[in-house]
Amino acid sequence: MTPDPGPPGRGLTPSERPTVPLTKEPGPSGHAGPEPDTMAQERGKGRRTHRPWSARRLPAALVAAVILVAAVAALADVVAVRAGRPSAAWRRHLTDALATRPVDDVWMLTGAAAAGAAGLWLIALALTPGLRHWLPLRSTADCPRLLASLDRDGAAGLLRDAALRVPGVGAARVRVRRHRVKARADVRFRDPRQVKDDLTAVLGEERDRLALAAPPRIVVRVRRRTG
Repeated sequence: MTPDPGPPGRGLTPSERPTVPLTKEPGPSGHAGPEPDTMAQERGKGRRTHRPWSARRLPAALVAAVILVAAVAALADVVAVRAGRPSAAWRRHLTDALATRPVDDVWMLTGAAAAGAAGLWLIALALTPGLRHWLPLRSTADCPRLLASLDRDGAAGLLRDAALRVPGVGAARVRVRRHRVKARADVRFRDPRQVKDDLTAVLGEERDRLALAAPPRIVVRVRRRTG
């Protein structure tokens, strides 16, 4: 009797094994992974994630620097006045201007508009996540706290490589936005309408493999290039 050669999937080389994004590696039993229908169901069970929030380091540093400079200048002038010295010229000028200028003065309106714009800017930064160049990925059901994001340029590169594998496509340009993927392709041979249909299907499959939390809509444009 000869020993059992074992599961057929165990003898495959790494280059021969099918690679599927966001799936587990082959286990000890030798199974290469779930079927496509099972994978789609598992992706559907994942918890939808949101875009990660930016730290806003630059705006926070600018606001902190302005507040620090104003506080230090005011504190130094108050200390100087307490020590018996006259107050600084800038504080006297500012006090006189605020006391004598009318409300409808140009400089008063300009300062109020600048302060209002700065306040609205800070509120917008506080209420929006930022990091618009990153696309959040769908987290799996077994790891709901695992958050991951994909760079737009990286997603565009993967989609462009998939577009170039479509027969008839000589060149492709892909731009990824939050809600839409724009693909432009040059057709060297075949019917452009057939190439457009195949390109739309291939890009849709590649987009689904990325497991994005909010899959963008795909818009494909093709043109005939004979030169």
